[in-house]
Amino acid sequence: MSRIGKRLINIPSQVTVSVKDQVFSAKGPKGELSQQIPLGIQVVQQNDCLVVERVSESLLARKLHGLCRTLVSNLVEGVFQGFERRLEIQGVGYRAQMDGKKLVLNIGFSHPVIIEPPTEIQLQVENNTNIIVKGINKELVGKLAAKIRSVRPPEPYKGKGIRYVGENVKRKVGKAGKK
Repeated sequence: MSRIGKRLINIPSQVTVSVKDQVFSAKGPKGELSQQIPLGIQVVQQNDCLVVERVSESLLARKLHGLCRTLVSNLVEGVFQGFERRLEIQGVGYRAQMDGKKLVLNIGFSHPVIIEPPTEIQLQVENNTNIIVKGINKELVGKLAAKIRSVRPPEPYKGKGIRYVGENVKRKVGKAGKK
């Protein structure tokens, strides 16, 4: 039995949810999102909570139970609060800046790297080294943050590069000198 799938999803008072033809949709103060629910899983509203249930005990339904519950929970949380990922740039001369809606990264290449976000994602830069990725769709926020990080991931010798805030980069010892 899925432990995650059994948990209830609380619906905040500003969020309205509906299920029609296996499509779950949530609307809140931040926007509106919808998700296709696979066959074998159903979402039932009980008072101010949502319950994700399996229609059958097939292997596929058991596999998807916890996943669907998490996806539905992320939709409800996204339209109510939204999601954000924070990245930090470390390295001498490495910096980021906004050019309209585009993110311009100067991180040691011979050219600046320009990243254009999707329309539903907002980017902010704080003091040239901190990047904030915000949006209501958790998947898109995570993908864009991973894309920005992949431009220059932190290297293990000096720790230079782009990393998530709070990410621990394992450092390696450099060459030992001649003795």
